[in-house]
Amino acid sequence: DTVLAAATITMKLTSTVCFPRQEIMKWNGWGYSDSKFLFNKKGQAEFTGKRYRLSGMVLPSLQDWFENTFGASVNHKSPATPALNASAVPPASLNEAFVEDLKATGIPFSHEAEDRVFRAHGHCLHEIFALREGKKFERVPDMVVWPNCHSDVVKIVELACKHNVCLIPYGGGTSVTSALECPPEETRCIVSLDTSQMNRILWIDEKNLVAHVEAGIIGQDLERLLNESGYCTGHEPDSMEFSSLGGWVATRASGMKKNVYGNIEDLVIHIKVVTPRGVIEKSCQGPRMSTGPDIHHFILGSEGTLGVVTEVTMKIRPIPEYQKYGSVVFPNFEAGVACLREVAKQRCAPASIRLMDNEQFQFGHALKPQVSSIFTNFVEGLKKFYITKFKGFDPHQLVVATLLFEGDRERVLQHEKQVYDIAATFGGLAAGEDNGQRGYILTFVIAYLRDLGMDYYVVAESFETSVPWDRVLDLCRNVKERINRECKERGVQFQPLTSCRVTQTYDAGACVYFYFAFNYRGLADPVHTYERVEHAAREEILANGGSLSHHHGVGKLRKEWMKESISSLGVGMLQSVKDYVDPDNIFGNRNLL
Repeated sequence: DTVLAAATITMKLTSTVCFPRQEIMKWNGWGYSDSKFLFNKKGQAEFTGKRYRLSGMVLPSLQDWFENTFGASVNHKSPATPALNASAVPPASLNEAFVEDLKATGIPFSHEAEDRVFRAHGHCLHEIFALREGKKFERVPDMVVWPNCHSDVVKIVELACKHNVCLIPYGGGTSVTSALECPPEETRCIVSLDTSQMNRILWIDEKNLVAHVEAGIIGQDLERLLNESGYCTGHEPDSMEFSSLGGWVATRASGMKKNVYGNIEDLVIHIKVVTPRGVIEKSCQGPRMSTGPDIHHFILGSEGTLGVVTEVTMKIRPIPEYQKYGSVVFPNFEAGVACLREVAKQRCAPASIRLMDNEQFQFGHALKPQVSSIFTNFVEGLKKFYITKFKGFDPHQLVVATLLFEGDRERVLQHEKQVYDIAATFGGLAAGEDNGQRGYILTFVIAYLRDLGMDYYVVAESFETSVPWDRVLDLCRNVKERINRECKERGVQFQPLTSCRVTQTYDAGACVYFYFAFNYRGLADPVHTYERVEHAAREEILANGGSLSHHHGVGKLRKEWMKESISSLGVGMLQSVKDYVDPDNIFGNRNLL
C-alpha cells in the first residue's frame, strides 16, 4: 500500500505468542503455561510465573473465600489430564488433491494431533472441561495452515474452493461462544486457517493518525509496537493478551476503554477480506461515506462465516500524557448504578468506569496479596473502619466502582473532580488509586481462576449483555434469582456464586457482565447442568430487555435466539449475503445462522 502526503512508518513484529502456540500456552486451560493459581503445600494460595503484577505473590484470604463460598475443600482435588491423549483425537481426513496443491505454494501446514486439537476449541466451559477430562473428540480440524500474508490467504481460499474444502479461520482462540468448534456433521476435510503469522504493522500514517495492520496480530503486540512509535489504539478487551485484531472485527469486540477510544466498529477505517467470491474492500479510506449500507457491517460480527479478515486500517492516538486510576465505594448497588447513569447522562465518563457488585467486591478482597508492611496493614485497617463503622456502610451491601482517567494532565484532574463530585451526590466515597489500579489489572488474571476452580470440583463461566438504563437493576436481580432457582431445581447441592458488574456505559444503556459458579460434587453431568442453567439465564436476560450479546458474539452457542433478536427478515438478509458470498459454504463453521 502507498500512502501519499503523510509520514509513514513500516514495522516488523516479534510476536509475544510464539509459533507453535502450545509451546508457551496451556492446551487445556486459559493463558500461559507458567501462570496459574494454586494452593501450595502450606495451604496458601499463590499465583505462579513472572508475567503479572500478582505473579509470585501469596494470597492469604483466597482459600477461606473459596471454601466458604463454594462449600469446597482443598483436600478434595479433581486434577486435569496431564497430557493430550492422541488416541482420543480422530484421524485426519485429508483432501489429498488440496494438500498437493498447497505444498506447491510453500505455505506451512500440519496435520499433527496436537496442532489440530489446539485449534479445535475456544474457551467455553464444555470445551475446556472435555480437554481436562481427556474425553474423546467428535470432530477436530483435519489440518492447520499458517498463511504469512494476504496473498497466501487468497491462494488458500482459491484452493479450498477448487477442492471443496471447509475453512475455519482461527485468530487468538479466545472465543466463548463455541465459534471454533467443528460442526460434527461436516464430512469434508476441515482446515483451520491460523492467522498468527500475519502479525505485522504494515505502516503508520502519522498525518491521518491511522495504522494499516495485518489481522493476525495479537492485541498486546499491537499496543506494544504502536507504543514504541508513541501511539496506541486504546482498544483493550479483557482478552487482549491473546485475542487478535481479526477476531475483534469478526465478533464486533468492545474494550475496557471504549469511552475514550470507541468500540472496534468506531476504530475501523478499512477492512480487507478474502471470500470465495474474491476480495472485499472499499476503494478509499475516507472517514465516512454515504454509499448505501456500510459493507464493513457485513464483516463486523460475521464470525468467520463469509471469509478471512486479512488487513485492517484503524485509528490510532498518541499515547496519553497522563493516566490516573481511582475508585469509589457506594453503600449499595442501586446507588452505584444511579451514579454511572448520571455520569453517562453528563457525558463525562472516564476511559473506564466499572461497577462491581458486592459479591465481586468480596471476591476482589480475597485476591489481595499478602502485605509485608505493618504500616500498610494499619492504613488498610483504618480505611476499613472508616467505611464500615464511621460511615455506616454494610460490608455485605457496599459496592465498588473502578476508574481510569487518561489524557492531558490538567484535563484529567478536572475530569476526576467532576466524576467524584457526581459520585458524592449518590453517597459515594473516594477509595483510592491503588484499589482502582488493582481492580483494573485483576481483569487480566481473573480468567485463570476457572482452572483453579475445576481442580476442586467448581465450574464457572461468564456471559454478558447490554440493556437500557431503566432495566439494569431489574435485569441484574432477576438473572441472579433465576440462576439460583435453576441450580436448586437441577440438583446443585451448594449455593452458587452469582455476581455481576456494569462494565461499559452508553447514553441509552450499559453492558452488564455476569459470573456464576458452583460446586458440582454429586452431579452426574456437571457440564450439562451448567449449560441448562446458562440457557435459562440467557432466556431471563432476553425477557428483561437485554441483548443476546454485547461483545462476545453469537457463535453456535446462542444462534437459536437470532431470529428472536433480529427478526426472521433480518436473519433472511444475513442468509442472502452468505448465499451470495459463499454459495458452497466453504467457510462452514455454521456460526450465526
